[in-house]
Amino acid sequence: MAEKTLDTLFHDTLRDIYYAERKILKSLPKMVRAAHSPELKAAFEKHIGQTEGQVERLQQVFDIIGKPARGKTCDAIEGILAEGDEIAEEYKGTAALDAGLLAAAQAVEHYEITRYGTLKRWALVMGLKDAAALLDETMQEESQTDEDLTAIADASINAEALQAQAA
Repeated sequence: MAEKTLDTLFHDTLRDIYYAERKILKSLPKMVRAAHSPELKAAFEKHIGQTEGQVERLQQVFDIIGKPARGKTCDAIEGILAEGDEIAEEYKGTAALDAGLLAAAQAVEHYEITRYGTLKRWALVMGLKDAAALLDETMQEESQTDEDLTAIADASINAEALQAQAA
């Protein structure tokens, strides 16, 4: 059995987030279709383009470490996305749907932020400055997306879900 090192852990985690990003890319169009709020739809559509760029940056990181860009099943993202699908189904046609979709999207963002933050730190420790810069760029995008989703929630989505409940 090969020795497990930080290099190995970095590569495994990189494969994990690569799988996750590609899976998210497939899920985002469903979220666009399910959302009612034009602002939320627009945020999901914007994130499709960002996610495509994030996948490309991950491919660059794989190139930097001299490994093929291959994903490894990420059980965490599978579970988070399944919860999002469940919300979309259970709350379809209700005022709470967009609030649920937004919360599910933020769960995805929070997972990604932790992964990219960890990978960036490991890349720095391993002397992979170019990889760290690419990972940081994606982490910043994910953080901004999370902030944008919070602003949409605060501006209208959560209040609309509550008003419909009171009606």
